[in-house]
Amino acid sequence: MAKLKISGKELRAIGYPEGPVISIAMNVMEKNYKYEKKEEVMELLKKILSAPVEYENDAVLGLIAEQLIPKKETAPGEAIELNATGIHFNVFGGENIEEGAIHQMQLASRLPISVAGALMPDAHAGYGLPIGGVLATENAVIPYGVGVDIGCRMCLSVFPITPKELVQREHFFSRELNEATLFGSPGIFEDEDTVDHEVLERKEFDELPLLKSLQSRAWKQLGSSGSGNHFAEFGIVEVSEKDAILGIDAGLYIGLLTHSGSRALGANIANHYTKIAREKRRLPGEAANLAWLNLDEQEGMEYWLAMNLAGDYASACHHVIHAKIAKAIGEKPLTMVENHHNFAWKEMMITPDGKVKELIVHRKGATPAGKDVLGIIPGSMTAPGFIVKGKGEIASVSSASHGAGRKMSRSKALNSITQSELKEQLQRNGVKLLGGGLDEAPNAYKDIEVVMKSQSALVDVVGKFSPKIVRMDGTAPKKWQKTNSLDGE
Repeated sequence: MAKLKISGKELRAIGYPEGPVISIAMNVMEKNYKYEKKEEVMELLKKILSAPVEYENDAVLGLIAEQLIPKKETAPGEAIELNATGIHFNVFGGENIEEGAIHQMQLASRLPISVAGALMPDAHAGYGLPIGGVLATENAVIPYGVGVDIGCRMCLSVFPITPKELVQREHFFSRELNEATLFGSPGIFEDEDTVDHEVLERKEFDELPLLKSLQSRAWKQLGSSGSGNHFAEFGIVEVSEKDAILGIDAGLYIGLLTHSGSRALGANIANHYTKIAREKRRLPGEAANLAWLNLDEQEGMEYWLAMNLAGDYASACHHVIHAKIAKAIGEKPLTMVENHHNFAWKEMMITPDGKVKELIVHRKGATPAGKDVLGIIPGSMTAPGFIVKGKGEIASVSSASHGAGRKMSRSKALNSITQSELKEQLQRNGVKLLGGGLDEAPNAYKDIEVVMKSQSALVDVVGKFSPKIVRMDGTAPKKWQKTNSLDGE
């Protein structure tokens, strides 16, 4: 099939103005719609031209739309000064946390809205709030304090199947991982492979213009898994003694563990409202990405609704994957354990001055660890993960780490770890890898056992998960991608 070719002359003929939009439109369409019928592509270009606002938040077509939308003259936002000294925050496992993450947390502690904070032992630098950063604020939400992959999530199904079947029927379990979800970008299902879910019928899609433009893509990505550190894997669940909250007997089981978030829906929400927050509140220099929205202003209320929808969408993605696999293997899970990170919650807290207030708790790459709250803290593709039960520790703002945490950037991992080293580690641990790359190799991560010791005061371990068949995106990171932080930040 011949690839799509569009000329500037053809774009001008349908009304496209002279300027950068001509070459941008040509490049976008020829790259992303290369095998589509030309007449259909031209019709789509006409629709973008007639109503560019409807496409401005589309991850692909928004590049064209933004060139067609008249630029608004916006009044300069409020200039915000950071406090001279910040609020106190506790650091867990500080000996293994890079200076960049601590510096970012110090900046966040100096925001006028900050009330309490903590830094988890898997922390490393990110954008705005560090990954592994927890920040409680009063009546304000920071979009980049939540992160780009809103509601990124862990989900574990525990099945009453003996672990030896993972070896005896390895091909079967590998096939089901491959068929249950899509990895990579754009991660869009064909229409005949899409599924429906009640989250797609939510009223927010009709009430917020931004979400209306994202609904169709959200439908096509429902049940997909993204790239980078996201995964779907089978492994062995070990429960040494029955816990009343976990609710399953001591023993060995097969577990399905997934890690992914809200896909393009969350990313577009994060970028849209971060831009608004930065326009409304101008923070100095490197603190700019900590701009916030008040929850009693229109934009703040909109973000809160959109964020919660994205979190529920992320949860739905996991449930779709787990339901497909449960049906394929013919077993219902004994239990499911799941938790968000990259989210903000309204929680009642005792403030440092002794008052009880409702605060907004941001956990960017941090696991909720309230009293008796269950969660999953994974290691790496060869290291174990842990089912944990929170202790509700005030010193950590009822939080724990969301994983082992990176000790190498992606670029450093790609340049310093060899394929033979990765292969040897996989063989030594009896792990089969489907996809995945050197940027996700176990050596790129901190020692999960050390991380867990650093937060023994925050969570109790009630179970262990050892990965055996791991599926990840096998696409090599692009040179233009930021490679110094986790995906879905």
